[in-house]
Amino acid sequence: KFITMKRSKHRASKDDGKGQDEPAILETEDMRMPDPDTISLASVTAVTTNVSNKRSKPDIKIEPSAGRPVDFQVSVTVIEARQLVGLNMDPVVCVEIGDEKKYTSMKESTNCPYYNEYFVFDFHVPPDVMFDKILKVSVIHSKNLLRSGTLVGSFKLDVGTVYTQPEHQFFHKWATLCDPDDITAGCKGYVKCDIAVVAKGDTIKTPHKANETDEDDIEGNLLLPEDVPAERQWARFYVKIYRAEGLPKMNTSIMANVKKAFIGENKDLVDPYVQVQFAGQKGKTSIQKSSYEPIWNEQIVFTEQFPPLCRRMKVQIRDSDKVNDVAIGTHFIDLQKIANDGDKGFLPTLGPAWVNMYGSTRSYTLMDEYQDLNEGLGEGVSFRARLLISLSVEILDTSSPEVMSSTEVQVEGIPNISDNATGKIEEFFLFGCFLEATMIDRKIGDKPINFEVTIGNYGSEVDTPTKPKTKKKKGGDGDDEESELIHGSSDEEVDDGGDMTSVSTTPPMKPVITDRNYFHLPYFERKPCIYIKSWWQDQRRRLYNANIMDRIADKLEDGLNDVQEIIKTEKAYPERRLRGALEELSNGCRFVYMSWNQAGKTKLDRERLKLCMQELENIGQQAKNMRSQVKKSNVKDKIKLAQNFLHKLRFLSDEPQHSVPDIYIWMISNNKRIAYARVPSKDILFSSVDEETGKDCGKVQTIFFKLPGKKSFGPAGWTVQAKTELYLWLGLNRQRKDYLSGLPNGFEENKAVKGPGIHSSPPISLMYTMKQIFQLRVHMYQARSLFAADSTGLSDPFARVFFSTHSQVTEVLNETLCPTWDQLLVFDNVELYGEAGELRDDPPIIVIEIYDQDTVGKADFMGRTFAKPITKMSDEHYGPPRFPPQLEYYQIYRGNGTAGEMLAAFELLQIGPAGKADLPPIDGPSDFDRGPILPVPIGIRPVLSKYRIEVLFWGLRDLKRVNLAQVDRPRVDIECAGKGVQSALIQNYKKNPNFSTLVKWFEVDLPENELLHPPLNIRVVDCRAFGRYTLVGSNAVTSLRKFIYRPSDKSVSNWSDMGVYAEIKAVLRVKMNSKGGKGKKKRKKGEEVEEEELDESMLDWWSKYFASIETLKDVRDVEIVKLFYMYQKIMWEIMFLPQMYNRELEYEFDTFEGWLHTFNLYRGKCSDDADVEQNAADEDRLIGKFKGSLCIYKVPASDDVSREMGFDSNMGMFQNIPHNDPINVLVRVYVVRATELHPADINGKADPYIAIKLGKTEIKDKENYISKQLNPVFGKSFDIEATLPMDSTLTVSIYDWDLVGTDDLIGETKIDLENRFYSKHRATCGLSTSYSIHGYNVWRDPMKPTQILAKLCKDGKMDPPQYGPGGRVKVANRVYTGPTEIEDENGLKKQTDEHLALAVLNRWDDMPRIGCKLVPEHVETRSLLNPDKPGMEQGRIELWVDMFPKDMPAPGPAIDISPRKPKKFELRVIVWNTDEVVLEDDDIFTGEKSSDIFVRGWLKGQQEDKQDTDVHYHSLTGEGNFNWRFIYPFDYLQAEEKIVISKKESMFSWDETEYKIPARLNLQVWDADHFSADDFLGAIELDLNRFPRGAKTAKQCSIDMVINEQDMPMVNIFKQKRIKGWWPFVARDENDELEITGKVEAELQLLTGEEAEKSPVGEGRNEPDPLEKPNRPDTTFLWFLSPLKAIRHLICNQYKWLVIKIVLALMLLAIIALFLYSMPGYMAKKLLGV
Repeated sequence: KFITMKRSKHRASKDDGKGQDEPAILETEDMRMPDPDTISLASVTAVTTNVSNKRSKPDIKIEPSAGRPVDFQVSVTVIEARQLVGLNMDPVVCVEIGDEKKYTSMKESTNCPYYNEYFVFDFHVPPDVMFDKILKVSVIHSKNLLRSGTLVGSFKLDVGTVYTQPEHQFFHKWATLCDPDDITAGCKGYVKCDIAVVAKGDTIKTPHKANETDEDDIEGNLLLPEDVPAERQWARFYVKIYRAEGLPKMNTSIMANVKKAFIGENKDLVDPYVQVQFAGQKGKTSIQKSSYEPIWNEQIVFTEQFPPLCRRMKVQIRDSDKVNDVAIGTHFIDLQKIANDGDKGFLPTLGPAWVNMYGSTRSYTLMDEYQDLNEGLGEGVSFRARLLISLSVEILDTSSPEVMSSTEVQVEGIPNISDNATGKIEEFFLFGCFLEATMIDRKIGDKPINFEVTIGNYGSEVDTPTKPKTKKKKGGDGDDEESELIHGSSDEEVDDGGDMTSVSTTPPMKPVITDRNYFHLPYFERKPCIYIKSWWQDQRRRLYNANIMDRIADKLEDGLNDVQEIIKTEKAYPERRLRGALEELSNGCRFVYMSWNQAGKTKLDRERLKLCMQELENIGQQAKNMRSQVKKSNVKDKIKLAQNFLHKLRFLSDEPQHSVPDIYIWMISNNKRIAYARVPSKDILFSSVDEETGKDCGKVQTIFFKLPGKKSFGPAGWTVQAKTELYLWLGLNRQRKDYLSGLPNGFEENKAVKGPGIHSSPPISLMYTMKQIFQLRVHMYQARSLFAADSTGLSDPFARVFFSTHSQVTEVLNETLCPTWDQLLVFDNVELYGEAGELRDDPPIIVIEIYDQDTVGKADFMGRTFAKPITKMSDEHYGPPRFPPQLEYYQIYRGNGTAGEMLAAFELLQIGPAGKADLPPIDGPSDFDRGPILPVPIGIRPVLSKYRIEVLFWGLRDLKRVNLAQVDRPRVDIECAGKGVQSALIQNYKKNPNFSTLVKWFEVDLPENELLHPPLNIRVVDCRAFGRYTLVGSNAVTSLRKFIYRPSDKSVSNWSDMGVYAEIKAVLRVKMNSKGGKGKKKRKKGEEVEEEELDESMLDWWSKYFASIETLKDVRDVEIVKLFYMYQKIMWEIMFLPQMYNRELEYEFDTFEGWLHTFNLYRGKCSDDADVEQNAADEDRLIGKFKGSLCIYKVPASDDVSREMGFDSNMGMFQNIPHNDPINVLVRVYVVRATELHPADINGKADPYIAIKLGKTEIKDKENYISKQLNPVFGKSFDIEATLPMDSTLTVSIYDWDLVGTDDLIGETKIDLENRFYSKHRATCGLSTSYSIHGYNVWRDPMKPTQILAKLCKDGKMDPPQYGPGGRVKVANRVYTGPTEIEDENGLKKQTDEHLALAVLNRWDDMPRIGCKLVPEHVETRSLLNPDKPGMEQGRIELWVDMFPKDMPAPGPAIDISPRKPKKFELRVIVWNTDEVVLEDDDIFTGEKSSDIFVRGWLKGQQEDKQDTDVHYHSLTGEGNFNWRFIYPFDYLQAEEKIVISKKESMFSWDETEYKIPARLNLQVWDADHFSADDFLGAIELDLNRFPRGAKTAKQCSIDMVINEQDMPMVNIFKQKRIKGWWPFVARDENDELEITGKVEAELQLLTGEEAEKSPVGEGRNEPDPLEKPNRPDTTFLWFLSPLKAIRHLICNQYKWLVIKIVLALMLLAIIALFLYSMPGYMAKKLLGV
């Protein structure tokens, strides 16, 4: 299951090699508790509960889950964009995931384009890779073939963020666009989109669409996860890279020797640099040439919004190379783990700390087959290097001027860091002892084998660091410290304390054969040891704190497993165990103490310490409160809450800052590395405080070795390479006095060194002097739901049991998936080393592997499970409560998936001094025909009773060919617990696939305990000529519980008066249309209510359809129901709404399997990479279906069974079942529409049409394909005549029409008509909620409600209904009321009982004994699937099916559901005047501000039909007069409130594409320029269904009409028809704020097409009905057209006073000049007296 993978992935890093063996149910991510019939009843109790202090729990899963590729589908719908910043743009939206890009079409000159385009991206990659991909939505302005366009803004998040959302999707959310090159600029607009990520097997539910108005609230619907604030700030992420050490030697190959010969010196042959990837950006440090210990001291700076929507940062050390750079190691920083968004939270911070990198093996090869591991894919198989880094985040103040506005990645130098910044270096000591090595794969069994243990680079043969010379030097590379001790040389390397440095490998040893498949190493009493000294910074505190929390989590997990176990096995008091677990949790959390007193403590250490203490306290408190609320009734809900605690604890315990690297153990055969195991260092770390010690420290743990890298995928990697019993201890060298204390007692140390330092040196092997002898009894009873390993779809299973170095097999049972071996395997003389008492509490585990026997070649592996035996020492009594052991179910695993379960018991009995005589005798049933095989003894095998199994054989369906031949004469064999029955033979499958004899029975002995019932096998064989039989397919019914007959409870209360009629339902269903509820809720005073009468002639089937979609939204809102009671106002149409089911109808009515069940028949091998559940859904293996049923009851049956009336003994328990003769029916399929189809053409669209197949009839509606549409509305019905049972599966497919070549299948859905036809829910024709005999709501069924009711009463053996006066009817002692009159076409009223009968039918589920919900009139939504892409939904289809038997009266004609034709409308907009328009131009002569105003308008989506007024030149006040009329004809769908446009997408398009676009009028005001482009001044967009009422005067018109729309009175032009007023024009200023740039007085008038034809008008001011010319002032002309006029205007108007002043001044000057001029002459004259 993909879910499983995800969970394991979260835990892979911490849990590998750790014994978390949860039952399968803990695997699902949302922790649903499934119903006991569907969950596997696997018990791991034997392994989980019996844990003592010397052994650790084993890990049952072998395969690492991280790296396996999975199918993903990411679907993105770009709906529209709003508030894009920029003037008059032509926007395109680009959606980019990884390297794939897809573009929407371009919308011209709009800032709020509407697209509604759907894109699908398909991937086949591992989940980690998928979730790290960046999804980017960007808006690009004016992109075309020649130019790439300019980026307006973009939004990015990683796919993992989408996947962690509820339902894995964001629905109708607004993404905020930012400009990455200018972070100071703020928001650049919004894009509304849906994003969904589906992995194979996920089902996605589309949420109910909220109201358009709610979604228009952009701030409230941002595309962000719940906990992220709406305003995200910009931040700088500083990743400091200091240095690395321990890098592997790269090209130590021929090339190196050549280089050495030329250069003459041996340099380090690696040129490392560090690359960091975050949020789609990359940064690199400089390259350090030739260095195994590079020092960079650089920081890489990312600028990204905070909190980022990208969870992981990828840090990679790479080796620079001329040809191609390769990764040396990769580390992911999970930002969630290094930050906390709580009130006392902290920004992401890390280090300075070392991070350890793991990857491929260190031995250099030219072609590294594990290179993927170095890229961070899959689990690393060896230590690669460690890197010293730190990370910090700084929130930017974007308003400050010094901030760099670009988000380019920067790389800068930083100062060096002190050596002890990361902690004091300490000497660590690792000790290990191999107690057992068994189950070694036979492929490597012939060569000597040894084990190598490494910690970091210490202990490795390839790179061998030495002890740091000073205490400061890190454990880097140095001389070869591999101790020669192992090679037997005498000159041991001895340390100051007489210690030897290290012994890191065990001596090679040749394996010994265990059985045909496996070998073991003959360690016997001599157990080899290893020990390694290493030097690391002392950061144990981090690991201690993680261990403290893991301890608490482990206890909680065990407790929860026990509770689940108790629930599954139906034991008493699960709530008590849960209370106990919660009490343990609250105590564990409350009394915990985490401290920190070591050097090298980072900010993250301090913050995490506070956070963990705080969280633990909270969890402790919540657990305490929860404990008191646990009751029997709510156990399952409380388990879910407790699971959340578990997740939280696991999350907290995962330490992001590393310290000591993990330990790797490699199995080496003949110097080749074969398989490895990885042990986290924290699990074996010693502390003097018990809580802080690792859970496997000083304990014997069972470790399974696995193949490295991709080899571990699939069946090859599931065989155990080796199983070791291993003891490990890690701690400071000075703490090592007790390092051997956890070993099983009874050994002597064998040291290599003789001489003075003998006391302190560790042993190189242990000699066990104590051994105990046991007999192991394995009671293998049965298994079920095993993996199908053969092509027949069955297996030939046998089990192989391993214990210590012994192994035995059960017998092979042929052709079954549910073997009952009933076999006792006795292992004699098993020698176990150690003290008796310890072995009693803590025996080794038993491994059981199940194989499929093949006649040729090796047996196939089918699964594995573990168990712990119950141990009895020789001095104990064999008796209750422990003995004899109980049979229990054990979950079988195959890789990571479950593969069935096994029922068995295990006991380990010590053979005392008296030998075997003391052992309890084996008393099984005497069964001589099995030869030497012993059956399971009587005290252990289940107690059996006699049961009778009755089988209803109905028929076989959809059988495919077997070995190329058609199935002709099939028969069904039923087998259970060794007994069985065969059906009658079907003589001719093609003619009639039903059986002639319906019921047969057989008797069988079954266990009293229902949980132990064996499965029942159904097998279909085809009887061919010459007495040959071929197996067609089989099915194993694993749970018989639902078929066990339980007598019905007769004491049903007969409560009487039920009579409220269906009004209650109508109330809930009523559509609160605008005048009913919502309008009133929001009404402001002063807004009158426009009431309109409902016009019945306007109503059609689509009115019902759209009303019910509305109801789907509304019923969720209880408020509305209350409101409805307030305004008791029922619109009459609402009574008839069809029920909308947003999934397949059968899921609403328990798959229509009342008495007729469908059993899928499988054939062929299961696929290896899937779970059992996924294989069950695998279409390729499905070969057909068996229809029938089972009934199981104890014999003799209770008396009341046979007493029922009319008991037919031939039919047994299956009374009142219709005959199964062929029936002719008329099938009428109504296909309403399809949604979200998977695009089939290159252009990202499809041309869908319907194809229907039923039996031999095939209808392809090819000529009516719908062009370029992913959400086509079909509105068609098809009639097909069919004969059940031959034509029982109806297939409705959607194909993509192609001009050339064959049409592609988009998806199909299959409907089982037969189950519907015979269902008690009466799915032949849905019941309306009301009865009428004419109109669009006419009754569709040929049977009237009264006839249906009478028939149901007769079939249910009840009295017929009694109709009384006053609109009452009595059925089964209940009284119903309802209306009794009906109107015919002419309006005449008649009396009728039909309403009454229908009221009873609509409440039929209230009936005692036989009541059930009857299928209402409905539309069902079905998933479309494509066989080529199994498990991935390819879209959905809405349809319903009616069936009418031919022996009944014929039904009426089909209802017309053809899509509504859009209605023609004409919108006339008269632009009268503008005012206060901003003035753009400066006058050349006078410098005055003015504008040459004109207004442009268009309807959204019809930009090419835009219309302009004439220009009002030279407006000085912003006033413009136009009296200009725009005319916009359009086609409109009233129900959907959308305009319909049909146009060709491009000149190459074959046909027109239909678009549906919201009805919005755009008006813009412009400034006309003659020589340059016109200037855009402002705009307003009016949604014709809901826009603010215009202001009465220009003064009252304000920007509030745009900003605070919700507070304004709103109008709808489709109701108002005509409106006049002032509206504001707005635009964005430099600060991105909206400002008012003008006002327009306009009049909007809406006419229907007919009205417009009757009263035509002219565009502009043209005839007919011309508008008068505007009275414009004289300034509105151009000076160069009439210069005199211009001069006159200049002089007269503007410069009048100036001219007067100048004239006066000139006159004055003239007078003075004249005076001065004539003065001398005049004076002379005067003087001379002339």
